[in-house]
Amino acid sequence: MTADLDLPAFLTDLEQDARQLDRLLTAMPAPTLRTSAQRATAAAALDAIRERRSRIMAAHAAAIYDRLTDGRTRYLRIDELLAAAAAGCPGLVPLETQMAAESTREQADKEGYEIDQAIFLRGVLRSPLAAAHLLDAMLRPTPRALDLLPGFVRTGIAEMEAVRVERRDGVAHLTLCRDDCLNAEDERQVDDLETAVDLVLLDPSARVGVLRGGPMSHPRYAGRRVFCAGINLKKLSSGDIPLVDFLLRRELGYIHKLVRGVLVGDSWRSPYLDKPWVGAVDAFAIGGGAQLLLVLDHVLAASDSYLSLPAAKEGIVPGVANLRLTRFTGPRLARQMILGGRPIKATEPEARLLVDEVVAPEDMDEAIARAVERLGGEAVPANRRMLNLAEESPAEFARYLAEFALQQALRVHDADVIGNAGAFARRRGTA
Repeated sequence: MTADLDLPAFLTDLEQDARQLDRLLTAMPAPTLRTSAQRATAAAALDAIRERRSRIMAAHAAAIYDRLTDGRTRYLRIDELLAAAAAGCPGLVPLETQMAAESTREQADKEGYEIDQAIFLRGVLRSPLAAAHLLDAMLRPTPRALDLLPGFVRTGIAEMEAVRVERRDGVAHLTLCRDDCLNAEDERQVDDLETAVDLVLLDPSARVGVLRGGPMSHPRYAGRRVFCAGINLKKLSSGDIPLVDFLLRRELGYIHKLVRGVLVGDSWRSPYLDKPWVGAVDAFAIGGGAQLLLVLDHVLAASDSYLSLPAAKEGIVPGVANLRLTRFTGPRLARQMILGGRPIKATEPEARLLVDEVVAPEDMDEAIARAVERLGGEAVPANRRMLNLAEESPAEFARYLAEFALQQALRVHDADVIGNAGAFARRRGTA
């Protein structure tokens, strides 16, 4: 904490205003039932406090982060950091009671307090010292993975709701197994995938990881393998796609661990333990599924599959694809995919910019085995580490995530996204 920042006095007025805002909004009907005048009053009050929070974080993010982490000696994940800010810097982020009430509402009836959390995280991620420490905090193994690790090392098998992990001959096979929803992404899948990635990275017997979708029970694809259908829009409509525990944890957690590895200590050699990864696309990789391919070392696609990033149609930002996709495709195709929603069939020439091999569906198993063998060399981990560092530095990643946090929070609480997700849910008979 810098000497010129007297934090209690600094935030006293903000805490009082935050509680006054809470009383104002609590006295109003739910957002969807408010009059135009009430909506205008609520919007003005929220805008005013967000402007102040943004100014505070722009000026004092590093000092605030140091205070909350005891001079960067404590590694707090983003959810823990926000809880510490709510307790230790009242008014700087939404009250815990506000977030608890928000979590019970459908997306259309939320006040959008996640936007205020994003303002705080944007400030932290814009601070070089704070951002570097927070990225490392998110690269540490999860407690759940550490609990499961001894059993996985012994048996080579870990069964979770969304992911099954099986180690065979030094290869860890991660099978996405949400068979009822075509592996559509939600909070459960993010938690299970981070646990699975941790297990593979920490297991001394696993040399390479393989990600593939399992057979589906969904009527349209019954018995067929499917990689991923992207974000679960039904869960988004019902208010069950949180900013922190899904949208940000996904990027800062397991996907970032696929790139950098898991933080295991402070060895002079490297504090990170990383391994090469193969991806195998059956049927399709939509949205988050396509984003995932951008961080893998070798990607196979069945000849009858396709890739797409339907961000414009859904109204959201496709994770870190806006940062990474251009490296693979160049700017024109990246804009066609992200802004125009252009799908890419595996048989199109452009697909070779995104995948390494296109194989007949019946040949996928053999192609995976060949890819695993190629990535099993002793020098592969060091070289992939240097490639990843050259292509995307941690500082560049943090700068992108800082703005992504706010822009994604704004999008998921915007009327067009809520309307799109609600229409999708109604078509599926769930709204």
